[in-house]
Amino acid sequence: MRIEHRDLDDAIAALAMMPTHDQLLMARLKKRKLRLRDEIASLEDLLIPDIIA
Repeated sequence: MRIEHRDLDDAIAALAMMPTHDQLLMARLKKRKLRLRDEIASLEDLLIPDIIA
């Protein structure tokens, strides 16, 4: 998932460099990237217990 997240970041950066980039595609890529970030955070929360000291 982290690799896909990084790849999306690269794709967004490459698309932003284009003089006429597709705003809809950019929005979809950013939305997918945010969704992946949330999924990664959720899985990490399951793996790392929240210990109150």
